[in-house]
Amino acid sequence: MMKFKLLLLCLILGSTVLAQNVTLSGYLKDASNGEALIGATIYVEEIHQGTASNAYGFYSLTIPEGNYTLQVSFIGYETVKQKIEATASKTISVSLIESTEQLAEVIVRGEAANANVERVEMGMATLPVKTIKKLPAFMGEVDIIKTIQLLPGIQSGGEASSGLYVRGGGPDENLMLLDEAPVYNASHLMGFFSVFNSDAIKDIQVYKSGIPAEYGGKGSSVIDIRQKDGNSQRFGFEGGIGNLSSRLTLEGPIIKDKWSFILAGRRTYYDVLGKAAGLEELQDNKLYFYDLNGKSNLIINNNNRIYISGYMGDDVFSMGESIYMRWGNSTATARWNHIFGDKIFMNISAIYSNYDYNLGVPGDNADNFDWSSRIRDYNAKFDFTYFFNPNNTIKFGGNTILHHFRPGKVQTEGENSMFSDMELAQYNALENALYISNEQKISDRFTVQYGLRLSHFQQIGEGEVNIYQNPEALKKNEIIETKEYKKGDKIGDAFVHLEPRLGMKYTLGRHNSVKSSFNRMVQNLHLITNTQSPTPLDIWLPTSTYIKPLIVDQVSVGYFHNLNNNMWEASLELYYKNMQNVLDYREGAELFLNNAIETELLHGKGESKGLELLMKKSKGQLTGWVGYTWSKTSRKINGINNGNWYPSSYDRTHDVSVVSNYELNSRWNFAANFVFATGSPISYPVAKYTVQGNQIYEYSARNSNRIPDYHRLDISATYDFKKNENRRFKQSLNFSVYNVYGRRNAYSITPEANEDNLNQTQFLRISIIGAPIPSVTYNVKF
Repeated sequence: MMKFKLLLLCLILGSTVLAQNVTLSGYLKDASNGEALIGATIYVEEIHQGTASNAYGFYSLTIPEGNYTLQVSFIGYETVKQKIEATASKTISVSLIESTEQLAEVIVRGEAANANVERVEMGMATLPVKTIKKLPAFMGEVDIIKTIQLLPGIQSGGEASSGLYVRGGGPDENLMLLDEAPVYNASHLMGFFSVFNSDAIKDIQVYKSGIPAEYGGKGSSVIDIRQKDGNSQRFGFEGGIGNLSSRLTLEGPIIKDKWSFILAGRRTYYDVLGKAAGLEELQDNKLYFYDLNGKSNLIINNNNRIYISGYMGDDVFSMGESIYMRWGNSTATARWNHIFGDKIFMNISAIYSNYDYNLGVPGDNADNFDWSSRIRDYNAKFDFTYFFNPNNTIKFGGNTILHHFRPGKVQTEGENSMFSDMELAQYNALENALYISNEQKISDRFTVQYGLRLSHFQQIGEGEVNIYQNPEALKKNEIIETKEYKKGDKIGDAFVHLEPRLGMKYTLGRHNSVKSSFNRMVQNLHLITNTQSPTPLDIWLPTSTYIKPLIVDQVSVGYFHNLNNNMWEASLELYYKNMQNVLDYREGAELFLNNAIETELLHGKGESKGLELLMKKSKGQLTGWVGYTWSKTSRKINGINNGNWYPSSYDRTHDVSVVSNYELNSRWNFAANFVFATGSPISYPVAKYTVQGNQIYEYSARNSNRIPDYHRLDISATYDFKKNENRRFKQSLNFSVYNVYGRRNAYSITPEANEDNLNQTQFLRISIIGAPIPSVTYNVKF
């Protein structure tokens, strides 16, 4: 308790409460649809003070009494100036009108145009959906995750993967949130597309470092995605028809200015068109995915709002009576916003998330089976923002999550199956966290953001734990007993960690600043996979008696500079990550339906370091960015590579992204992406033996080789019909070509015997895409 009091004292150290102050508060929103504007700025010209709206569009600003001019701005919208007489605290909500003469923007940040220089956070980016929709898209399907992969420090998990490697972290180390609900597998069609329908998305924030204390549970990054609230002014729709899928979004007021809704759906129809066209191979087969998004926003009064949102989506694949696969996510979030006075903003959330999959053979033949797996969360969360004074913004809150894991269950039909019913041990865990932080303006030049997160993780029953003869060296054939725990029983000791967060910004001048940050992240959920890219059939396991929590400490420093009246933005960031308890697998690990999977896992340490450069142009007809990353990620684990350091599977030495967007005129827009990345680490065979007619390979040291480098060019053109911002009915056509010059990028390389000479070994290069992929998409909006 004493420590907490000391921390609270530090949070307000140096702050003073000025006499005869008044507080202005309210919401900043889009005049056309009532959507909250996240990060819009409100600025008092006479005293050079301002603030930005939060994730719900709310702001609070305390100023001395007097007569002032308020300036409210958001990039892409007309700036509003309003004279006020501030003699008492008051509510001032402002609606902004979208600019009809706006220049194309690449990364929209709602603060001032030099927000990248002025804000404390580093390693953070905000992506506008409007820009994402203009970029080239595979099969015409706009993809948020594929765009995030174009940012420095974030690399793709592979051609057919929506997995992200952020600063050397694995694909399971990214906290992906959709309206605060975690999404455990963000891929459709084995990774070609993500589950996020851009028509339903309002805002995307990506944190790579300096992660605020309110976020926790993952080791590398946070991707916070917010759905649209629904148009509270008028009914409208938006949709599109492409090569692969169709989508439709409906939104409008239930009660104007008080209660709105949005419904969005998307489905592929290759199977439907194929059957209609008489393709025999599709008559008894299924291959499609779908997404459904929904949200409702109710304004009870100025101090109370309620949001209810949800998502569900599935991938379905079947080949008649041969095999079937299905995987999907579902989430639900209920939130209550309440304002205490004019300085304390509260958000309370109840959150549900589920990811599950099935794989099997239908029917009652000898090979029939159904294998299923699941991870399910129930989360209660509360967050408070206290706008203490112009120099201090305090945030505090906490959450409790109940995790349920069902790693694997096999069921059969009838008595003819060659398989037996079985189920792997299930797991339950309770994860709790409390946090407190403050963003404090020390002077006009120096701002610091500091905080502390306390995390607590406890595995609970019902459950089973294997007891081994030697707990320090687990072997499957040395299980002494399997201890069973009843529902609610504590299993083992709790894992408790303090996670400090610190960010500092020193402004050198109006257009340049230096920043630094430190954050500790603790991760207690682990993805068990034997592939470099996550697949729908991977399983999740909790920290437990034999699986240790991943602990990541990251230090970052950076220099940020804007040029030519903020037309150009440049940044240089350096980072170093120290990782404890990283997981890897024994050689020849058996991860499939293994009830002693802990015997296949090894723990060790790792480190990642790198340099990121970004040059971005955000104004004019030609906009875009060039990003470059140099990085090195390695691990040291006893039992692998003789205990010596080796490159991580997520190591990419060089990564280059070039993104360009050219607004030719009011009707034509052209865009292009070029990406280059060093090939993934791999182990090649160095010797071959023949034993009883079978060929056995001896491999080199772990990840001592690399597959060929990856590179690709995509282009697109968008044509707007009769471009007129005053017309409600708008149409456009998008033409895209993915992989313009037909690069056969290697997904993997495997050895095999030469058919003509079995004593010779040849290497098979597997490519997912090896040709240009054109697409045409028709979009409409009303």
